[in-house]
Amino acid sequence: MAAERVNLLDFDREQLTRWCDSLGEKPFRAVQLTRWIHRNLESDFSKMTNLAKSFREKLEAMAEVRPPEPMREQISSDGTRKWAFDVGNGNAVEAVYIPEVDRGTLCISTQAGCAMGCLFCSTGKQGFARNLKTSEIVGQLFWAERELRREAGTDNPNERVITNVVLMGMGEPLQNLEAVVPAIRLFLDDHAYGISRRRVTVSTSGLTNQMDKLAELAPVALAVSLHAPTDELRDKIMPVNRKHSLEDLMAACRRYLRYAPRDYITFEYLMLDGVNDSLEMADKLIRLVRNVPCKVNLIPFNPFPGSGLFKSDRDTVLAFERRMNDAGIVTTIRKTRGDDIDAACGQLAGQVKDRTHRAIRLVRQKEEAASILNKAEEIWIEPEMVNPKSELFEKARIAPVRPSRTTLPSRGTRAAPTASRPVQRAAMTTLPMPGSTASSLGTAP
Repeated sequence: MAAERVNLLDFDREQLTRWCDSLGEKPFRAVQLTRWIHRNLESDFSKMTNLAKSFREKLEAMAEVRPPEPMREQISSDGTRKWAFDVGNGNAVEAVYIPEVDRGTLCISTQAGCAMGCLFCSTGKQGFARNLKTSEIVGQLFWAERELRREAGTDNPNERVITNVVLMGMGEPLQNLEAVVPAIRLFLDDHAYGISRRRVTVSTSGLTNQMDKLAELAPVALAVSLHAPTDELRDKIMPVNRKHSLEDLMAACRRYLRYAPRDYITFEYLMLDGVNDSLEMADKLIRLVRNVPCKVNLIPFNPFPGSGLFKSDRDTVLAFERRMNDAGIVTTIRKTRGDDIDAACGQLAGQVKDRTHRAIRLVRQKEEAASILNKAEEIWIEPEMVNPKSELFEKARIAPVRPSRTTLPSRGTRAAPTASRPVQRAAMTTLPMPGSTASSLGTAP
């Protein structure tokens, strides 16, 4: 039985050097390979003409350069492009390319799905399958850059189409540092993609310990998904906050700035109608971040089915922005790109075989969040979840209860029972939720 080939996209240059050494090859061979693969985007060893023939024969027998295969492509009316990549076992991840006049940005996924469970995110709604390998992370850039160069009619490695990389696709990058750090090192390596540290951004929901590790191992620009100015609210919409409080998060941000290539942290703040968009919330946000050098991006919410959340109106967003800027906090409104192909912030969904029973946990999370969101939600459960004979029922250990009825209320009101269509609800035993505690959801990105 033939040995499995090594995918060289899994190695940064240091790792590739060690692998070449194990074959009896000199360190400069790793530099040559790195340049062929990541600068020239070449996967055919026979075309790597400055490598010794004996080395090429070893590579042909033992190695491969294999990015994930694209399954489909969508192109937005604004030029944004989204690719879905097959990562095996029924899972797919999405990457998004955003062309602009002065740059081209690629948003890359780091996990198949996401375990963080943020209430406003379509990716989290579908659950979590696994971490991606370095080859699957780097492979998104490898494939996209090669495809875009081909379309542009150039094979010049100095004429890069993608100038910025953002680890802001599917998943929480800091939950997968083992694969993410080698990928970042390749992005930065002058023998590979040669992207400036200021042009590589990692987005996190606020894993403070992992932020410290990233600062030590591969400090790049940092974007923190904040979305709420108080622990009370953030606990409800972002379960990670129950483990990493806002006080701890702000302290971690200040520590990160000792290593960061920029002199500020970017805070992402999703504008949710009637939830976090009032001027009172703006004032609380000002008090929260005033001691952290930062800029704030206000992000229009991109609704998706079943979220139960709504987009803030333009006047509200503008008033919020004005209040922040008047207080000396640099604040901008992010332009939405690719929302017509579900490529905008929070919309990436891919295809995931969930290992976390996310759909079930979402019911409990939304019910608990309703107390602070001041909204009643229509909660729909798949029939299999309340069928005692189903596998899903057995795994989740849920028991059906009497159906109830709700309708969605208008902003700032509570819904009263109506004669609308019935809503199936279920009582549950404790199920794991990222960042939660035994006292909150009864459980222990």
